[in-house]
Amino acid sequence: MTSHAENPPRNSDYPPGSDPALIDKLVTANHILYDHEVLDAWGHVSVRDPERPDRFWMARSIAPAFVTAPDVMEFDIDSEPVDRRGRKVFDERFIHGEIYRARPDVRSVVHHHSPNVIPFANSDAKLRAMLTSTGFLRDGAPVFNLRDVEGGGQILITNRKQAAALAAALADRGMALLRSHGAVVVGDSVEQIVWRGIYAEKNAKLQWQAMQMGHVYFLTPEEAAHSEATSPPNPERSWNLWKHEADKKARERLG
Repeated sequence: MTSHAENPPRNSDYPPGSDPALIDKLVTANHILYDHEVLDAWGHVSVRDPERPDRFWMARSIAPAFVTAPDVMEFDIDSEPVDRRGRKVFDERFIHGEIYRARPDVRSVVHHHSPNVIPFANSDAKLRAMLTSTGFLRDGAPVFNLRDVEGGGQILITNRKQAAALAAALADRGMALLRSHGAVVVGDSVEQIVWRGIYAEKNAKLQWQAMQMGHVYFLTPEEAAHSEATSPPNPERSWNLWKHEADKKARERLG
């Protein structure tokens, strides 16, 4: 199989009506977040169509490490595929559509289960901003508990009602945790959600280490607000590095 990273797909490989540059960026985001252990065999990334706010793009149900341009599909605001053609889609795709519906400012979404974040979804400790790059966490990422919506037994978000409740819990934040499950990160670009996904994982690991040492000095509300408004300060710097590394690894996986 020819590597997407080595040879760009032909125009016919892109989904109809898509912007190839945007699809390439979405593919790269999947690979970067996999490489940084934010995504593993599970999780998914989407991007809103810039010309049609009621549509978004996301890969079919496939491990993020193996996503290529032909795997990307178009979805409507109800999270239904526009042209399914028998392809399997993610059961939790409703997360994306309902967040886009509730948050016109959001341009990209990732749902993940990064290992250092999950303990903060399952404890009384709040995941709070302690790094200059994680102001979007503010004074604690909200925790959504599906049991409050469905009662006991259900953990995965598999319909619009559940996803709408998550979007309400997220409110105007950049990240929310899902009890016994994982997290969702949103932002105004693909680059921003990749940044936030990676640095939330770093923040969680470092916060746990600091908690073992005693008192943790978190960002003040003013510092967090400034960080949230200005991070990443130079998105191309980190994106280009992560993309370079991801492209090299993708050649090994997909070549």
